[in-house]
Amino acid sequence: MHHEKVLNPARSRIQVVKWVTSGVYIPMVCQQCETPLCENVCPMGAIYRDNETGAVMVNYDSCVGCKLCVKHCPFGGVAINLNGKVMKCDLCDGDPQCVKNCEPEALQFIEATTINLMKRKTAAERFSDLLKRMIEIST
Repeated sequence: MHHEKVLNPARSRIQVVKWVTSGVYIPMVCQQCETPLCENVCPMGAIYRDNETGAVMVNYDSCVGCKLCVKHCPFGGVAINLNGKVMKCDLCDGDPQCVKNCEPEALQFIEATTINLMKRKTAAERFSDLLKRMIEIST
């Protein structure tokens, strides 16, 4: 709603993916990685870290739409919008509106600390294991 000015899940920067074989819904969101692969693979240098908010951002004027960032993001945090353009969470200038407006308080914004980074790594490993099992089940 904040960026696109419409309430449409297809335009959300939080993508919810349903694994049909298991019926599990998994939210995919930018993890604001310490060393973002999306930034490293961008041939135009359109992905960068904002010095003020710490968010990994996309300079849409520089982006040529090659989608390498989408392909290389291990968390599915970079997506393609309805117009075929790259989109990702930019933390709304340090005040994520999705967190602020989430009625059931299912979303949280937590500053990156050493403990949080370790938790994120553990969650990523579990997520990776879950994906592997789902792929095995579906093949």
